[in-house]
Amino acid sequence: MRKLKRFAALSLVGMLAASAFVGCSKKDSDDSKNTGNKGGNTTEEVAGLTDDGKLLNIYVWNDEFISRMADHYPGYQKVDALTGKIGDVDVKFTKVPNEGTAYQDNLDKTLKTNGKNQANAKAEDKIDIFLVEIDYIDKYIKTDYAAPVAELGITDSDISKQYPYTQDVAKDDNGKLKALSWQACPGALIYRADVAKDVFGTDEPDKVQEFVKDWDTFAKSAATLKEKGWNITSSANDTFRVFSNNVTSKWVEDKKINIDENIKKWAEMSKTMVDAKQTDTYDLWGSDWKNGMQMTGNVFCYFGPAWLINFCMDADKEGSVANAKNYRVCKGPQGFFWGGSWIVCCAGSDNKSLVKDIMLKLTTDDAIMEDICKKDSDFVNNTAVNKKLAEGTDFKMDLLNGQNPIGLWSEGVASISLKYLTKYDQGCNEGFQAAMKDWFTGNYKTYDEALAKFYTEISDKYPGIEVPS
Repeated sequence: MRKLKRFAALSLVGMLAASAFVGCSKKDSDDSKNTGNKGGNTTEEVAGLTDDGKLLNIYVWNDEFISRMADHYPGYQKVDALTGKIGDVDVKFTKVPNEGTAYQDNLDKTLKTNGKNQANAKAEDKIDIFLVEIDYIDKYIKTDYAAPVAELGITDSDISKQYPYTQDVAKDDNGKLKALSWQACPGALIYRADVAKDVFGTDEPDKVQEFVKDWDTFAKSAATLKEKGWNITSSANDTFRVFSNNVTSKWVEDKKINIDENIKKWAEMSKTMVDAKQTDTYDLWGSDWKNGMQMTGNVFCYFGPAWLINFCMDADKEGSVANAKNYRVCKGPQGFFWGGSWIVCCAGSDNKSLVKDIMLKLTTDDAIMEDICKKDSDFVNNTAVNKKLAEGTDFKMDLLNGQNPIGLWSEGVASISLKYLTKYDQGCNEGFQAAMKDWFTGNYKTYDEALAKFYTEISDKYPGIEVPS
């Protein structure tokens, strides 16, 4: 723990409260002496944690984790956008965008070059931490490249306040937990308050919910909105994840492609709305899709979790709906979840005690979790903190003009199910939406023609998967 002692007193969040910081500091010094509760490792089992590296290498696809480190990890000193220092350790972020599979491709290449457990890698090349998201977390936690958190001395007791699904999705086939997240990602319908007031006569979340409470009502409201010049969503793709999170079967069952009834329902509803010009067919993340997030746009709502509002809706740019504090949230037609970022310790890291401390601070420390929620408008992976904020009367989310959505999100996270997740989900979800777009826009005349395209592409992408003839 030589480096941890050097930076323990340097806290960017230490000003939260003196007593809170003292408590965290005590925990810092005790982390390496964990006696292991509820099946956790004993001191002897984790005595070999390496802490010899001079460089902490972290692989990410955007700035989210970089900002969490800079703003909330005690002792982190920012040097520039992609480098920093923690005590006498240099920190280097390697950022490759997530478009397509670019991030995964770069990470895979580096892991392969370094060799299994990075045994052959130079010290300065060893990956210490890499981030993964839910679409491909399964790919990495089921390899030897991801170190079990128990091997770092992190116990069940340490992570007992986290939501179970955030851990379930990060376990390998042997039940070993290999990644931790600071956030949970229940979704909500994010709507413009000014439009709701104009069209529905109210902007209060509970009352707006009545106009979007199920898909039939949602469709009726889309027609009402259109009469006044508003699109209900920016793209048909905005609703896809809500439908795909509420399926009752898997994309691939017994190595055969399967189209769930809820996926078919999305396609039918979307075709109707596109034809009625109540929504468009933009790809998510494109500039056309994001135009609706501006006050000059004509989009009533988006669907997403807390991170979408804070991180993706131009909250820091004048002229955006988020910057004007004009968004509110309600449940919408169905509960769902979207995404999330997980911290993985790369096997072979030469900074494991430091990685352990980062994991614990950024995913289990109550004071830091509360600070992340308040400063970043994120929904944190901590049941106790969320209960406190939901029940308290003083917490207001500034981005939502004082609305407190923590109770709403807390209800939503309870409904998250991973029962129907498969390793084929990302390819199938993206491929199906792309194929249906050709139907929505008239490139194909029928649903069956678009479906045939989807089947062809899935056969190429996943050899061995059977598709209907």
